[in-house]
Amino acid sequence: MNHSKDILNDLKLLSNKEKREFLPRFFKTGKGEYGEGDIFWGITVPNIRLVAKRYFKEISLEQIEPLLNNEVHEVRLTAYLILTYKFEKGDMDTKRDIYNFYIKNLEGCNNWDIVDLSCYKILGEYLYISKESVDVLYDFAKSKDMWKQRISIVSTFPFIKENEFKHTLEISKILLKSKEDLIQKAIGWMLREVGKRDIDVLREFLNENIKGMSRTTLRYSIERMEEVERKRYLSM
Repeated sequence: MNHSKDILNDLKLLSNKEKREFLPRFFKTGKGEYGEGDIFWGITVPNIRLVAKRYFKEISLEQIEPLLNNEVHEVRLTAYLILTYKFEKGDMDTKRDIYNFYIKNLEGCNNWDIVDLSCYKILGEYLYISKESVDVLYDFAKSKDMWKQRISIVSTFPFIKENEFKHTLEISKILLKSKEDLIQKAIGWMLREVGKRDIDVLREFLNENIKGMSRTTLRYSIERMEEVERKRYLSM
């Protein structure tokens, strides 16, 4: 049974005209913007999740692959969410297969929502539980591809959750000079998560690196601090 066709049909039925007009602006699809040329059907994330959960158990990786490269944003997001559900429920062999499949099929992971909803749940989680080399994260951080750069920092989230901050801090240092707003925000987001677990680690990082940090990254990273301390860092 070709589940990919069923997924496309189900998604089309969920298309919303108002959302279809709004989402291209929200995800910056204009000429020269980061989502240039992306196509939207206008489907909410909760509805996309419903479709993904409906099919993730039965659909094969072979049938998922063309969905990952579909021109429609919501189709690609559905496919990557399916991979996260398969990964979550799979045994270690299945997780390894999905990790490798994910790494080989990143072309469609080309907007911040698709990156953020998939990378740490597959790439980051696998690297943490398998204890395999995390060199891929550093390779992505040093690449010229903005989406791979964002994947590199967001994928450190599972390590942060276990109070392992080394990779987040090191990759942040690599990316600090990026002029891309989406990278600056991602660094700040992960640093904020570090601070929620160990504020002293965040303070030490800020004290050492604030001179080379964008205001966007700084503002994101200190959001959870007390107002007095936030103002002090903003004045530095």
